[in-house]
Amino acid sequence: MANLCLFSWQAVDSKGELQSGKSLALNSDRLVVSLAECGLLPVNWKRDKVWRQRDWKWQQKIDLIRQLATLLKAGLPLSEGLSLLAEGHPHKGWQALLSALQQHVLSGEPFSQALRQWPQIFPPLYSALMEVGELTGQLDVCCEQLAQQQARQQHLWNKVIKALRYPLFILLVAIAVSCGMLLFVLPEFVSVYAAFDAPLPVFTAAVMQLSAGLQTWGLQLAFLMVLMFLGGQQLHCRSTDWQRYEQRLLLRIPLLAGLWRGSQLTQIYTILQLTQQAGLTLLQGLEAVQMTLSSIIWREAITELQYHIAQGKPLHQALNTHPLFTALCCQLVRVGEEAGALDVMLARLAEWHEGQTLSRADSLSASLEPMMMVIIGGIVGTLVIAMYLPVFGLGDAMH
Repeated sequence: MANLCLFSWQAVDSKGELQSGKSLALNSDRLVVSLAECGLLPVNWKRDKVWRQRDWKWQQKIDLIRQLATLLKAGLPLSEGLSLLAEGHPHKGWQALLSALQQHVLSGEPFSQALRQWPQIFPPLYSALMEVGELTGQLDVCCEQLAQQQARQQHLWNKVIKALRYPLFILLVAIAVSCGMLLFVLPEFVSVYAAFDAPLPVFTAAVMQLSAGLQTWGLQLAFLMVLMFLGGQQLHCRSTDWQRYEQRLLLRIPLLAGLWRGSQLTQIYTILQLTQQAGLTLLQGLEAVQMTLSSIIWREAITELQYHIAQGKPLHQALNTHPLFTALCCQLVRVGEEAGALDVMLARLAEWHEGQTLSRADSLSASLEPMMMVIIGGIVGTLVIAMYLPVFGLGDAMH
């Protein structure tokens, strides 16, 4: 999605008075149009900062929705709540955004529709639940439920990332140490052994050849790896077939498959449970789920579920037709549908998958740590043995 720019502007209003402010817009043309729609004639403007999608932090959005729920429960009108949040926010980008949302609300536009004006910031789930809150008169409840769901989802993702970060760091350190020894330490030993004019053991000679190859072709190899990485990134961004291949491959990796599947199922069942409690139909809930998923194969799975349900099939039969959903999912959903308590069963499924995923994330580092130590020990030990193995034959060479 396109980045947003924060502009400082001055404009003349209908009374001929000079007004100033800050606004978010895709570019200066959009800024002029938005000011004109507010009855302002722009005089000058300046771009202050470009806000990328990653600059709108998840925690900031969660805090915003949670604080808004608190203000609404206290009896404040929505526009006043947005105004208070804008005044108290430390970041200028958020101040401009909240002020823009307040202007939309004051003009009579629904809050859900105002959120849809900023797809770079707010996922579709936000506007969907806000629309339900507006229809039912329970906007504060929907805000609180959304904040809780987003907080749990973010906590789960942080757990998964933290579990993977340590093993990857250890592996990178092992590779860096190995390259350092091959490029800088082993060549010194080569010159020492060459002075004795003694034949090297086969194992040491092979490692020395690897060191010489890295010294000769190291830069070219590093350049080739960088090109392959950048090419893979471009292929990932532009080819949906390649993304499907990557995601299907991820489902075959023993330790990572359970983490990824569990996090996706947790997100799916949590959103379905929220939409069911809010009174949305199952098809509307699945549509909200589909718009919040980033994975192609999971979005395609939700599309298949929508097709089966549109044909009149119950949800448990639709789940049973797709291999991404487990047998436990089908059984509990069937019980929920037959008992008329689908939202309760969806909540239990979300809690169960969340607990399983958190447990896997906690045990992943403990499972991979011994493996990483064995790999590092094997690499360093191999290099040390290769360096000192000829020492045992130097005595014979000196006689």
